[in-house]
Amino acid sequence: MQAPSGLDASRKLETIATRQKSQRFPIFFRGGSLNAWYSSQAISFVPACPPLDSAEVNKLHELVGRAKKLFVITGAGLSTESGIPDYRSEGVGLYSRTQRRPIEHAEFLRSASARQRYWARNFAGWPQFSSYQPNSAHLALKNCEVLGKLHWLVTQNVDALHSKAGSQRLTELHGCTYRVVCLGCGAQLSRRQFQDQLLQLNPSWNEKAQEVAPDGDVHLSEEQVKHFHVPDCNTCGGILKPDVTFFGDTVQRDKVNFILERLAEADAVLVAGSSLQVYSGYRFLLAANERRLPIAIVNIGPTRADHLAWMKLNGRCGEVLPFIWPV
Repeated sequence: MQAPSGLDASRKLETIATRQKSQRFPIFFRGGSLNAWYSSQAISFVPACPPLDSAEVNKLHELVGRAKKLFVITGAGLSTESGIPDYRSEGVGLYSRTQRRPIEHAEFLRSASARQRYWARNFAGWPQFSSYQPNSAHLALKNCEVLGKLHWLVTQNVDALHSKAGSQRLTELHGCTYRVVCLGCGAQLSRRQFQDQLLQLNPSWNEKAQEVAPDGDVHLSEEQVKHFHVPDCNTCGGILKPDVTFFGDTVQRDKVNFILERLAEADAVLVAGSSLQVYSGYRFLLAANERRLPIAIVNIGPTRADHLAWMKLNGRCGEVLPFIWPV
């Protein structure tokens, strides 16, 4: 699979500019054929951005194309095109449209009612959240790995879309909602197994989910959740928590060290769909800058690491990345 030439890229960008006037957006696949479309509902969480410049796309292709061991870090902006809202995007992010905020780690630990509220909302949102599928950006990065160009992929997302796409050289920096762990004995079970347990404990509880947050949370009232039952660990009776890093918690040091080791082996860095506002991801850009690695960023809107980037492309990952690694 070869990246399109500058002329091919220009022609495709002209097609995109025409198509963007409608409410549906194309995904370009191998050979230039259109065999999938995003609905206007899925794309509604993607911020507005200017049309792509073929010269900028070619510049990005040249920068990452020279890399033999590319280190990639992705964020919520990669999954918005799958229909999952992010937190911070202007106008369409969860923070700008609602008063909802993700649960804090300390609150989950200290309050049984907070855990009840969290799991009730997560239970209601799970059928929709687990149905989300990878988009063309996830598939492009998977193909980058297949081609032997990707050294390591670090995602800040907890939605498992990279795994669904087939990526294997992958670290989920903040964990994954598809796993549940006991805080007492460390026992793990799949989120689907836990959903069955919750269903058995709450057979008549049928509150409906509204919009699902990036971590699978939905909004429900206190009245809706007060009769919801949450199981303890079958092994030790401990607290069960999704295997994710909640806000206010820290990423395990051994995981950070492992990622830094992979970064030390890399020869270029690509950031895709992240504002890098959270330090847990931003630290790797600081480390890359210390090593004088070339850094490219593809994101709609500013990021915390723009001043470190060799180039910044303001665009949708689902449009940009398939030009480099066709899907």
